Amino acid sequence: MKTELLYLTLVTALTGLLWVPYILDRIATRGLLDAVGYPANPKPQSPWAVRLMRAHDNAVENLVVFAALVLVANAVGVSNGVVAGAAVVYFWARVVHAVAYTFGVPWLRTLAFTVGFVAQAAIALQILMR
Repeated sequence: MKTELLYLTLVTALTGLLWVPYILDRIATRGLLDAVGYPANPKPQSPWAVRLMRAHDNAVENLVVFAALVLVANAVGVSNGVVAGAAVVYFWARVVHAVAYTFGVPWLRTLAFTVGFVAQAAIALQILMR
């Protein structure tokens, strides 16, 4: 498997799992019945869980762009060190982004997001320069 496809799989798996901790917090703070139901006045979740939900939303939004770029690169035969390296960097940037967002580290969160964006741009440039 190409490196960029492996890291697309890892990014997708990470994004697919980010919801688990905040749902566990929802169960812990609201109880199981309210967590799976639609209570009229739900108890607020822990601040870290609210931030993780936002990190998850951001991960989903950016997965669309990253996946499209990796799949287009694969479809048109653009597979080189830049694309592979950018995919690796993007994965780790998303890990750092999720952790920094969850723990409320604003500068690190922003830096991680920017690094992920630059990784996406690097892949796009490789495709466009083909």
